[in-house]
Amino acid sequence: MIIWIIGHILAVCIGLSLGLMGGGGSILAVPVLVYIMGMGAKEAIAMSLAIVGSVSLLGVVSHWRQGNVNLKTFAIFTPTAMAGAYLGARLASLPWITDTVQMICFGAIAFLASVLMLFRTNKPAPSAKPASPSRYSKWLLIPAGGLGVGVLTGFVGVGGGFAIVPVLVLVAGIPMKEAVGTSLLIISFNAIAGIMGYLGQAAIDWNLALSMAIAASAGTLGGAYLNQFIDARRLQKLFGFFVLGVATVVLLQH
Repeated sequence: MIIWIIGHILAVCIGLSLGLMGGGGSILAVPVLVYIMGMGAKEAIAMSLAIVGSVSLLGVVSHWRQGNVNLKTFAIFTPTAMAGAYLGARLASLPWITDTVQMICFGAIAFLASVLMLFRTNKPAPSAKPASPSRYSKWLLIPAGGLGVGVLTGFVGVGGGFAIVPVLVLVAGIPMKEAVGTSLLIISFNAIAGIMGYLGQAAIDWNLALSMAIAASAGTLGGAYLNQFIDARRLQKLFGFFVLGVATVVLLQH
C-alpha cells in the first residue's frame, strides 16, 4: 500500500512536468514504474505510454482553446510518428532486446535530453518566429523527424516533448507555444501506436494505469496553473539537472 501511495504521489510529479513544460513525463514515468512499482522494462514502457498519452490528451484541451494546436503540422508529422512508435515497440520484442538493453538505451537518451535542456537554457529566447525551411523540405523533413521520434517513443518510452518540440520549431517553423500544444496531441497518438505494438509482449495493469493517469492529470492541471508564476528557463534548468541525475542512476544500475 505504501508503494502504491508513493507511486501515485510521483505520478502527480509526472503530471506537473507535463503541465509546466509540455514534456518530460515519460522520463519520470519509466523509472517510477521500474524502481518504485517493481515492473519490468517492457511493462513499464507500455504503461508509461498509456499514462503520459492520456494525460497529454487532457493537456491539449487548454492549448486548443488558446489556438496553439497546428493541425496541418500535426497531420504531416503524426502518421510516420505513429508508424515509428509501433515499429519501435515491435523492435523491443526481438530476443536480444532484454530489459537491461532497453534501460541502458533509456538512460542514454535521458542523459542526452538533460544535456539538451541545460544547453537550451543558456540561449536567449528567440524574439521572432524561426526561419522555416522550404515547403518541399518540410514535406520530407517533418515526416522523417516524426519517424525517428516515433521509434524512440515505442522502443524506450521517451521522445515526447523534448524531442518533438525542437523538430516542430526548427523544421516546421512554428512558434514555441504552437509546438508545445501540437506536441501534446502528437504524443497522445504516438502512445496509442506504441501500446498497440506492445500488445502480446507486455501485460498492462489497466486499473493501475488509470489511477496513475488520474493522479498525473491532477498534477498537469496544477502545473498549468503554476506555470504563470514560475520562470520557465530556471525551471527547465532545474529539471535538466534532475533528469541528469535520473539518467546517471539508471545507467549505473544497468
